[in-house]
Amino acid sequence: MCLAVPVKLVEVDGDRGLAQFSGSRREVGLQLLDRPEAGDYVLLHAGFAIQKLDPQEALETLELLDEMAGLRDSELKNGI
Repeated sequence: MCLAVPVKLVEVDGDRGLAQFSGSRREVGLQLLDRPEAGDYVLLHAGFAIQKLDPQEALETLELLDEMAGLRDSELKNGI
């Protein structure tokens, strides 16, 4: 299964950028976007930003992912 996740671009240098997600940063390809800028939220899949996102939508999705991770952690601790 493949999953695309919202990330925030913190740096843009031509067709490469630096994205932040959950406290970590990684280099991403920006070739598929039109005029990406630092501060944009984008959907990241397989190392490439594939779509710009509305900031509110991105933050809501990130909150849901954090909630899901917390539920999974709870299940692991309880042996479920």
